[in-house]
Amino acid sequence: MKIKVFILSLSVFVAVQCGSPNAANNSAQKEITIKEQVQKGAFLVDVRTPEEFAGGSVKGAVNIPLDQVKQRVKEFEGKSSVIVFCRSGNRSGQAKEILEENGIKNVTNGINTENMERELK
Repeated sequence: MKIKVFILSLSVFVAVQCGSPNAANNSAQKEITIKEQVQKGAFLVDVRTPEEFAGGSVKGAVNIPLDQVKQRVKEFEGKSSVIVFCRSGNRSGQAKEILEENGIKNVTNGINTENMERELK
């Protein structure tokens, strides 16, 4: 009896852990790349300081420094998607959190300008 219960429990565990083979494919298909987001009109936001931004950024990006993101949330509303980036990914990660806490759910952390340029090639 104990062996049957063990085998049944093991079978249920394996079934739950593996899921259906299509479950993994469906979630992968739902992910959209940075390049695809930009092609669909993503709002590109460089959250570095104005001085850093003046030194060069990603084509089409606007500068909304991290310390202004919360006060300027209205500018992010209604965008199909938002991609934030900075120098290292730290400030853009913070910006993503601020935006999500304020109801902007379609935010991607593009990390930094180098990553953005690589993704957009």
